[in-house]
Amino acid sequence: METDLKSEFTAQGINQTLHRVYLEVKCRVNILTPFQDIEKEITNQVLLVENVIVGRIPETYYNLEGLNSKSDAMEIIE
Repeated sequence: METDLKSEFTAQGINQTLHRVYLEVKCRVNILTPFQDIEKEITNQVLLVENVIVGRIPETYYNLEGLNSKSDAMEIIE
């Protein structure tokens, strides 16, 4: 059996980040049947803690996704 701690950060809006900590457990098991012996590795993640980190609220916010060039962004700013 092996264990490992995993950490994950995910954006949750303009000024928030979701932080999750998992315990990853890997276990190798043998399955016995009358005609064969099967070895299988099973991996599972258990959520240990979850926290939302709140940052400063920005004075301005621009959603620039989908713009093709810098000139497109400048048109929005002007």
